Order: sequence, then structure tokens, then C-alpha cells
Amino acid sequence: MMYPILSHCILFKDVPLVELEERLEEIPHHLQQYKKNETILYSLEDANRIGILLSGRVQSQKTFPNGSQINVTVRHPGEMIGHGAAFSYSRKYPCDVIALEECSIMIFKREDMLLLMQKDIRILENFTKELASSTFMLQQRLELLSYNGIAQKAAFYLLTKQRELNINKITIPSMTKWAMILNVSRPSLHREIKRLENEHLIRSHDHVIDILDKEGLQDILSK
Repeated sequence: MMYPILSHCILFKDVPLVELEERLEEIPHHLQQYKKNETILYSLEDANRIGILLSGRVQSQKTFPNGSQINVTVRHPGEMIGHGAAFSYSRKYPCDVIALEECSIMIFKREDMLLLMQKDIRILENFTKELASSTFMLQQRLELLSYNGIAQKAAFYLLTKQRELNINKITIPSMTKWAMILNVSRPSLHREIKRLENEHLIRSHDHVIDILDKEGLQDILSK
């Protein structure tokens, strides 16, 4: 297959590779390369393109009139960008999407993506599930950003993962990536994690955090 990563894309889940190649031959699309820090989608631009990330990482960023900026989401190979905005009522991208590193993206026009979904009900169902999941994740992201304290942000993240997975051992990305997700500085996050450890609420080792006192973390959210 020309782009093996597509077999791992949620949009094409349960679609055999042979069929996927046939579908893509029928639908117009093109491959585009972006350099590190290049803007892929602009905030308030007409949302008429949908991308599937083939390599590299991109980040959605929201900049406010006072100059402050929030890092919203990071997308990895196999994930889509711009799909929510393209099928919204406003048809405008809500954020800038920036290449965190050199990346390659398969681009579809909105009408061509619609045609692709019309040709295969499995792709339509996968797209709907992905859109619903993105909406849910955005709601969680907004709730995360509503907390001011770094300890609160970390506690909310850990408790959310605990509820999702029903386990007390939470695998986290690197401290740098986790700080980016929480929209805080790495040193400040590291300091707060050490404090939570000293209070015997969690135990941190490698890329795993053990939740020792769920009620204690919940109390932090109430402060």
C-alpha cells in the first residue's frame, strides 16, 4: 500500500487494505508536505479541507486578543485534522493548526470526503464515531482548562484516566509532553507531582503514576 499508516487510521477501521486502495483511487485527494512551525490551517479560515496525518505531529493552538495562547490538541500519524470544523454550521476553523515537526498530510476537499463516506458505510460510521469522540475530548479539555492550579490540572487528568481505564496505574507521556497537554511549564508540573507524592496521594516511577488516594485527588479539585 502506498501509505501504510492509513491502515491504522480510525477513519478506515475494518476496511481491508485492498478495498481502501480502490476507494482512494476513486476519490480526489493530494499529498502535501509541511515544514516545522508552518501553519497548516488558519483560525477563521473557510473549513473546506480535511487532512489525514501520515507522518509528523501537528498541534491546534488558540490565540486570544491579549496575546495569550492555549495549546488545544496534538495530532499524531493516522489522525484527522479539520474534520469537525468542515462539517460544522460555521464552516470555519476555530484554531490554528501548526506543524510541530516536518509532516506529511493527505488532503481531501470537504465534498470529496462526503463522497468517500457515501461510497462506504463503514467509513461513514468510523467518521461519525471519531467526530463524537473528538467532541467528548474537547469537553474534557475545556474542563481541564477551567482549573487554575497545576495540582488541580494533574489531579483532573489522572482521575479522568482512572475512570476511563478503571485502573489506578496511569501511563503518562514524558513530563514535557504531559506539561504541554496540561498547558503548564515542565518544572512547575514536576514540582507539583513531587508534592503530591510527599502527601502520599500518588507514586511516580518512569512513565507510570500510581493513584494511592483517589479521594485525596478529588479533594484537590474541590479547593
